[in-house]
Amino acid sequence: MRNTIKHPARLVPLAFLITILIGTSLLMLPVARAGEASAPFLTALFTAVSATCVTGLVTVDTATYWSGFGQVIILVLFQIGGIGIMSGATLLGLLVNRRLQLSSRLLAQSETRLLGLGDVVEVLRLVLAVTLTVELTIAALLAFHLHFAYQEAWGSAAWNGIFHAISAFNNAGFSTYSDNLMGFVADPIVILPITAALIIGGIGSPVLYELRHIRRKNRPWSVHTRITLLGSALLLIIGTVAMLGYEWNNAGTLGPLDTGAKLLAAFFHSAAARTAGFNSLDVGQFTTETLAIHYILMFIGGGSAGTAGGIKVTTFFLLFFVVWAEIRGNTDTAVFNRRIASETQRQALVVVLLGTAMVASATLILISVTSFPLEKIAFETISAFATVGLSTGITADLPPIGQVVIIVLMFVGRVGTITVATALALRSRNKPYRYPEERPIVG
Repeated sequence: MRNTIKHPARLVPLAFLITILIGTSLLMLPVARAGEASAPFLTALFTAVSATCVTGLVTVDTATYWSGFGQVIILVLFQIGGIGIMSGATLLGLLVNRRLQLSSRLLAQSETRLLGLGDVVEVLRLVLAVTLTVELTIAALLAFHLHFAYQEAWGSAAWNGIFHAISAFNNAGFSTYSDNLMGFVADPIVILPITAALIIGGIGSPVLYELRHIRRKNRPWSVHTRITLLGSALLLIIGTVAMLGYEWNNAGTLGPLDTGAKLLAAFFHSAAARTAGFNSLDVGQFTTETLAIHYILMFIGGGSAGTAGGIKVTTFFLLFFVVWAEIRGNTDTAVFNRRIASETQRQALVVVLLGTAMVASATLILISVTSFPLEKIAFETISAFATVGLSTGITADLPPIGQVVIIVLMFVGRVGTITVATALALRSRNKPYRYPEERPIVG
């Protein structure tokens, strides 16, 4: 029993669950709410899950509903959730003991989805260094700008800068402003640093590790890094162009802005759609076409072992290459002159199918318990599963059962893919026999 619980595929979600319960209890304290009464259990639970799972969906206004203490709890939760509970525990153990046992390395690997145990220690050091560097730099930049450009008091500017820097790097999407970032839609000094933070946080620690050592080791990029960087760039361009095309004359979004502000807002939302959760435009005013583009961008998400969610860029493009190889009649799936292992292809397929099943099931449930249109419900469920945090504005109006469905989606979206990938990797084995081959009709 003890070994079963300590299995990384079970211990990681259990650690997230414990953190959520602690966060819920703290948010239910009277001191955590700006008003007199304590927060209801469901409100506190929803917020704790959203923060720990770095999603950003909310049923109450973070800026006005929660006190300073409550906002600090939310910040701590999405910082823990972003780095990863197991990675964070491993980092603390590393700092104290200066070395790691094999079991700790396995737990860190299950959270960060690294390929080799030998790199875990160095990668975790890099995660800590990048996290502190990016968050402190963005926080200082935002604090100075908010003070001098918007006349915020130094205390308020510093807090807002710190909160948004950490929220951005962890792709959490929480904001201390009631309209999120809509008040800064045309301000590049606010929007661009936040965009940079969410891209760096969401690109994934394996890519950051490889980019750091590529010159020293004098070797080409791995297939994973190439797919992640090129795929992310392609999705960013497609999202920006689509936003400009579908929203250019929309009076509720880009229409009133000048050309520069339109480009900035479209670029920001293209990046934010892939699990950042921030919005500088009113998502509820998006056209149906833009919502559909967001379905795709949100479901794909960011890089593996990063703070972003979704099925991941590598998963999506790997399956694209599998399809392309099948269309061309190739026996093997090759990417950048490297053959992709069949086990990796199966894992990618499982992740996509399970994610699709989760979103479809949740959408059907919400359709049956609410009167919202399908396009808004689908947006909400994909946003929850991919831990995006964007919403058309229906989150707070969902019935209790609907909010529970979103809670489950956020939790599974954050830890479910980790669990599935780890379970597949640890239980992979070759049988000493093979069954007779059969070829069912496909298509």
